[in-house]
Amino acid sequence: MTLRFGPYELNTRSAELRNLGQKVPLQEQPFQILCLLTTSPGELVTREDIRRRLWPDDTIVEFENAINAAIKKLRIALADSADEPRYIETVKRRGYRLMVPVEPLLAISTIPQVAEPIEALSLESTATPPRPAPAIARHWKAVAGAAIVICCLAASYVYLRRPPLHPRNLAGRDKIVLADFLNRTGDPVFDGTLRQGLRVQLEQSPVLSLISDERMQQALHLMGQAEDAPLTPETALQICARTGGAAVVDGSVTRLGSRYVLGLRARDCRSGEILAEEQSEATGKEGVLSALGQIAVNLRTRMGETQSTINRYSTPLAQATTGSLDALKAYTDGFRVLSSSGSAAALPFFKHAIEIDPGFAMAYAHLGIVYTSVGESELALKSIQRAYELQGSVSEPEKFFISVSYYEQVTGNLELAQQVCEAWAQTYPEAMEPHGFLSGGIYPVIGRYDKSGEHGLKTIELDPDFAIGYNITALSYIERDRLAEAENTLRRAKDRKLDMPDFSVDRFEIAFLKNDQAAMDRELSLSQGLSGVEDLLLNQSAFSLAYIGHLQQARRRSTNAAVIAGQSGQTERAALFEAGEAVREALFGNAAEAGKTARDALKHGRDKEVEYGAAFALVLAGDAPQSKVIADQLEKQYPEDTSVKFSYMPTLRALLALHHDGPAKAIDFLQIATPHELGTPQSADYGFFGALYPVYARGEAFLAARQGIEAAAEFQNIIDHPGVVVNDPIGALAHLQLARAQVLAGDTLKAKAAYQHFLTLWKSADPDIPILKQARIEFASLH
Repeated sequence: MTLRFGPYELNTRSAELRNLGQKVPLQEQPFQILCLLTTSPGELVTREDIRRRLWPDDTIVEFENAINAAIKKLRIALADSADEPRYIETVKRRGYRLMVPVEPLLAISTIPQVAEPIEALSLESTATPPRPAPAIARHWKAVAGAAIVICCLAASYVYLRRPPLHPRNLAGRDKIVLADFLNRTGDPVFDGTLRQGLRVQLEQSPVLSLISDERMQQALHLMGQAEDAPLTPETALQICARTGGAAVVDGSVTRLGSRYVLGLRARDCRSGEILAEEQSEATGKEGVLSALGQIAVNLRTRMGETQSTINRYSTPLAQATTGSLDALKAYTDGFRVLSSSGSAAALPFFKHAIEIDPGFAMAYAHLGIVYTSVGESELALKSIQRAYELQGSVSEPEKFFISVSYYEQVTGNLELAQQVCEAWAQTYPEAMEPHGFLSGGIYPVIGRYDKSGEHGLKTIELDPDFAIGYNITALSYIERDRLAEAENTLRRAKDRKLDMPDFSVDRFEIAFLKNDQAAMDRELSLSQGLSGVEDLLLNQSAFSLAYIGHLQQARRRSTNAAVIAGQSGQTERAALFEAGEAVREALFGNAAEAGKTARDALKHGRDKEVEYGAAFALVLAGDAPQSKVIADQLEKQYPEDTSVKFSYMPTLRALLALHHDGPAKAIDFLQIATPHELGTPQSADYGFFGALYPVYARGEAFLAARQGIEAAAEFQNIIDHPGVVVNDPIGALAHLQLARAQVLAGDTLKAKAAYQHFLTLWKSADPDIPILKQARIEFASLH
């Protein structure tokens, strides 16, 4: 019999060991130990087993040293290492274990000659295995196991002329494309599920890199195929060539009675040559995921990964995801529907996955993300919280993902989120996700727009078909007032046929900053009827109208935006739009309207950004007690949240202090905001308000303290960052407040210029806005 493991072939009859056809010299005792190990791959072979095999009559007493010497020679022959073993693992003080699977090489005469497809064969159609000879009766278990394997292979997919393997180490930037599994069982539970499980297993490797499904869908589109077209091995090879990949991994599953045979194969993208193959079998459907996990680990070994990283990053699939095929199937279908039909349609699938397996951590994590997308923030936080509680047994990449989601969305502690992302990027240099989190949700909040841009570009580099990468990169350019580069980034996305709702918002903001009304109108017109886009653009246009004093029109746009969001089930987003409207009314001096709108927002949603906007509006509208109640609740509920701690609370406490404790106390409250005061807090994401509010509040405090020079510096800081403020009305009001500060500083000439700038900006404003009336009176008094 000839057995294969890794690149080696062991012929027990001729007592030869060959490596890719080349004979490997091996003495008798190491050879006998290797034979013993190959009869029980993956199982412990004790030193006593070896003693009985080599010295059954106890003719040698000092066999301990003899075994050590034989094992050492065997490792030399296999080019193996005791410290980082690939083939033979030492089980301390007990024995040894062969770490790779073993498969018999069959002579052609042993394969049944059949006319029907091999899928139709069953175990009953195979020959009965020969009875073990008495001389090897003590090894009956191993021989019987080998016979069963022979039957399974003969009945499933034995390669009559197996092509020679071409080992090649894949690592780092060598991209891998995952094809679909060939499901020969007829059971739909395996459709897509095994591919998802294999992805989870291979993504644990810090030295392998998988091409994302988004990028594969884009390649299918360019190939003239539907984005959900089957990923056959041939199609996967074409995708691999288009995306600059190195290898395609495909798999199959075959049912033989109560057993399931799984196979994996890695092929070179350019030549089609087989780089590695693995096979395994499972007893019963419930054992398939475990078998898949094991052969995935073996494949990683065959593709050149060291045993040290495999040992560290190879959480079993049942722990990394779920032990339930049905739960994994629902989870997999959730991703498929999410890609094709959006978050709302995918929601039931992720919910069903956790109904089947309440311990499925990653299903909870993605359920939280989907809930966030549909505006159910409370349910989102609960789901992500549950994922975090269950993350103890998941794989390393999934633990990173869950931890960042938890710190970013549940606690809001972006310092911890940043630390996790940095560790994630260091452990998995080819992972795009940590750079996306850093660029999109962490660095902008703390005002590090340069770092945001750096990591945004990194996401594009790692996955050129990841649309969000272009969005966050474009935003980083807008925030740094580099509009041409922002436009170029969006153009690159368009060239790759990528699109997402946020691109419309990006283009609208660029048009506003360039004072291009026609471009703004065009974006607004194009958004009509588009789910997830129309309400955002209506709310954006409301802020743009309010920026120039067109308050009546702004109110109508905000109302329409909230109605559309509410009709699509996104009640939290609708409440956020109302909170933004309340903020504008309060800033312009419409106390009654601000109070009413703020209370309406609180009725419709209690997201922390809604509460912040309402509290801000209420304190400016004169309802300091209610604002303080909300502020106290925010501080108690979100003690770690970066936006709350460094932006919302300092601003609210300062404004409240201006009503009771005086400007000096207000300025003290704002000290904590200083490190991150140029950031864009989470309220600015879709609410479009809140950026630089601590700076604005400090300017107000200096005005109240009659410190004109200091106040002027604060308002000038706002004017100097148009890409951060964009169309938030404080950008317009900063010119009026600067004029007031210049009056206090005794510089009438500069004060007149600042007043004139504001009044020119508001030349067509609604005439009854209180702050406009006051500005005109103040300006007239200077003449």
